[in-house]
Amino acid sequence: MRQPSGVVLGGGAWGTTVASICARRGSTLQWVRSEETAEDVNRSHRNSRYLGPDVELPESLRATTDLEEAIDCADVVVMGVPSHGFRAVLGELAGRLRPWVPVVSLVKGLEQGTNRRMSQIIDEVLPGHPGGILAGPNIAREVAEGYAAAAVLAMPDQHLAANLAGLFRTRRFRTYTTDDVVGVELAGALKNVYAIAVGMGSALNMGENTRAMVMARAIREMAKMGEAAGGHRDTFAGLAGIGDLIVTCTSRNSRNRLGAWVSNGLGGLCEHAVRSPDRHL
Repeated sequence: MRQPSGVVLGGGAWGTTVASICARRGSTLQWVRSEETAEDVNRSHRNSRYLGPDVELPESLRATTDLEEAIDCADVVVMGVPSHGFRAVLGELAGRLRPWVPVVSLVKGLEQGTNRRMSQIIDEVLPGHPGGILAGPNIAREVAEGYAAAAVLAMPDQHLAANLAGLFRTRRFRTYTTDDVVGVELAGALKNVYAIAVGMGSALNMGENTRAMVMARAIREMAKMGEAAGGHRDTFAGLAGIGDLIVTCTSRNSRNRLGAWVSNGLGGLCEHAVRSPDRHL
């Protein structure tokens, strides 16, 4: 069976990393806004701005600044754009994307002003296109450098998820599947708040016991909120929940945690975290 042709929209660190994963499975096109980034990907096989000069990208990954070109060849659209630009980019796809093409979000956050999850925005702007999310404990730079990692692909139709999961698998990156889109999306958004709390505590030298306490209580609170919103409790005990919470709360490369540590409690951080994608992705 022919491998679906993946198109990744977004030129940031995580979007480029996922594009490089897809490119190891087959020819992949990445849409970026910057001509400089496109040239870097195409000529040097790098995204130096976001991944540094040492991460080499597959030659089967090609970048373009032409959104129409990207749309025309897409069997699967992977949305690696930030939450604040998510709806606008989807709007440019409306009426131009072939029917029933799945749309997979990489965003761990909610839309500012509406509190909509990304899959809800997909349903609103592109009705009839299956929407889902790929999420997990994934520091972009580590995945791009080839460290072993895993994620979960959530889509309402598990058969479709199983068919698409192969697009996001390599020997060192494993992708599991679930139909709990609500749980995975809320886990990704909510854990940002607790990561900021842990970062604030680290700035105050709270100690490892306190950090463990905050993280343990956080996962229980996340699970209760997620279940109340229609998610599955078990999701929060997996990669998208406790797995992502651990890496975001403990990694030196997590900008949610680092930003809280630096600012040491500036107002508005929690509200920002839940409405924005992971800043380290």
